[in-house]
Amino acid sequence: MSSSDFRQIAIRTEARKAERLFRAAVSAFCSLTRPSRREIAQLEDLTLPLFDEVSVESRRYVAAALSECDYAPTALVRRLAEEPVEIVAPLLARSNALSDIDLIALIGRHGLPHARAIARRKDLNPTIADLIRALERPTLVKTRPPETVTKLTPKPEPVAKADTDRPASGEAAENARRRLRSMMRPTGDAADVNNTFLGQPAYVKLRETALTGNAAFFQTALADALGIDFATARSVTGQSGYGALLAALRALDLSEDRAFLIAVAVYPGEFPHPQAIRLFLDRYRLLHREAALDKVRAWKAETLSRAIRDNAPDAVNIESREASNSDEATSSLKAS
Repeated sequence: MSSSDFRQIAIRTEARKAERLFRAAVSAFCSLTRPSRREIAQLEDLTLPLFDEVSVESRRYVAAALSECDYAPTALVRRLAEEPVEIVAPLLARSNALSDIDLIALIGRHGLPHARAIARRKDLNPTIADLIRALERPTLVKTRPPETVTKLTPKPEPVAKADTDRPASGEAAENARRRLRSMMRPTGDAADVNNTFLGQPAYVKLRETALTGNAAFFQTALADALGIDFATARSVTGQSGYGALLAALRALDLSEDRAFLIAVAVYPGEFPHPQAIRLFLDRYRLLHREAALDKVRAWKAETLSRAIRDNAPDAVNIESREASNSDEATSSLKAS
């Protein structure tokens, strides 16, 4: 079928409802053995303006028809994929017009219903399969009740009791960080065989903690992965945009799909449409890894500087006392 056939369909149905034109155009397209790029573009130009005017039944019909089409128009398929899962389940489960990035974005925006339909795809990317399993089991990270975690938290050494009257700066944050770590990995003989972090790579820790929706969990995993302190990791993810996190993920040399998966879990509001996803991927590709590593080195230097500043008041007090004693001695000599 040539492009003129599409025009004939449009001419014959000008006086009819948009819904009949919508169905007829897709049916005619699906009958093509190998459509040209021009015919694919023409179908998109014809159907997308009609999309909001057609009924749910027509959208369901078109989704089912395009799910079996080897050369389905990408823009139309992506538009259909945003519909409720009861309309587009066949498309999510079978269409090869949806890339891995499209699937991850759909899961990020629509959650478990779309994820379950996507899980039925053949040759599904293992990363996406892992994501869906994590969504199916949202309590994967927190495998112990709070009272068990409290029992497993290391008790403070008796030597440290003398310092409780004057806690060091940042001690509360580090204590919280240790408690979070105790929830994420076993301590001593109380090893939990169900703990998913035991022996897992840094990416898995970042992914699982990001999917919990608990910022402190993810910040702790990020601090461990980059070798920075908790306060710096919190500042990286506490910004309004994902720019700092982008550098952190690039420094870890994660692949594009893995980096995006983590970013969309931490900043879901930053990816409301495909253009935002494309922008993220472009920025990630253009960010040189050495530049990202330089930024991480700056964070580590900031961590060291903070530690020095935390200890500085004691040194200042000592110098101040020494200077005061010297002044008193001088005054006493003059008086005598």
